[in-house]
Amino acid sequence: MLSTVADSLYWLGRYLERVENYARFIDVNFKLLLDLPPDMQEQWRPLIAATGDLELYKKNYKGFGRQDAIYFLAFDENNPNSIISSTKKSREIARIVRGSLNRETWEKINETYYFVLKGKQKKIWKKEDPSDFFKTVKYDIQLLYGISDDSLSRQQGWYFAKFGQYLERADKTSRILDVKYHMLLPSSDDIGSTIDLLHWMALLKSVSGFELYCREYGTIEISGVVEFMTLNKHFPRSILFCLKESQKCLRVVSGTVDDGFSNNAEKKLGVLVSDIQYAEVSEIIKFGLHEYIDNIQEKLIEVSNEVHDKFFKIKPNYIEHQIEQ
Repeated sequence: MLSTVADSLYWLGRYLERVENYARFIDVNFKLLLDLPPDMQEQWRPLIAATGDLELYKKNYKGFGRQDAIYFLAFDENNPNSIISSTKKSREIARIVRGSLNRETWEKINETYYFVLKGKQKKIWKKEDPSDFFKTVKYDIQLLYGISDDSLSRQQGWYFAKFGQYLERADKTSRILDVKYHMLLPSSDDIGSTIDLLHWMALLKSVSGFELYCREYGTIEISGVVEFMTLNKHFPRSILFCLKESQKCLRVVSGTVDDGFSNNAEKKLGVLVSDIQYAEVSEIIKFGLHEYIDNIQEKLIEVSNEVHDKFFKIKPNYIEHQIEQ
């Protein structure tokens, strides 16, 4: 497979996952606001911080009002990670590598792009309740995943796209957990209160894990949430699950058929997976969750850079790809 095609499919996986994550985050955060006391300030700043674009936001907006925050996250084309920017890039990539996709996948990506574009024209961010729009975007990407999983052949291109998808998902799960733990951590008086419980419920819902958590853990506790989102082997959005799936995809594209590794990307990812797999939640909290997640994010960047050096050395010039730092 040409390095430019592999690169494009990898970023297609990342951009589509980014769109789905942003749509879900916005929807969950908006619904959280409906449950909070009317005199409590809306908390959009932590959500923007979780995307890694807080400094960009502060350069262009004053305050963290609902309309500005939603516009920035969803419709601001000057934000390279907004829903509309990521959807546009996904469509452009899909158009160029249509030979590696099927008609249904291309049509759904194209349809989703025009739906988001129409949302901007309708000024969705100014509506009193924009939930239906973001729910539709989320379901469109999930439907797209179903179409591609059910109809695309399991060749290198598919694994590059899946690798990008799971790497992006691991990054976003780590960011949303880190931001909640530090920026929304209540005062000692609020711990265990209804407001505290609502925030932790919203965090679990932001990764579509509330019901599964309740079935496996029951009571919502900080240690349980951290373990569930970081170390759980069965939850599809836990950091460990995502990295293990990424590892499987990387081994396929690397042609590794036995134990060990065949390149630096595999080595770094394998070490990261092992470190997380054998960690205990008590050790993570004692070490410091923020420091622990910072370390994971640094290693994710290292893995991404190693993958680029190994497989995508000749970068395509038709689109600007951003690696979140």
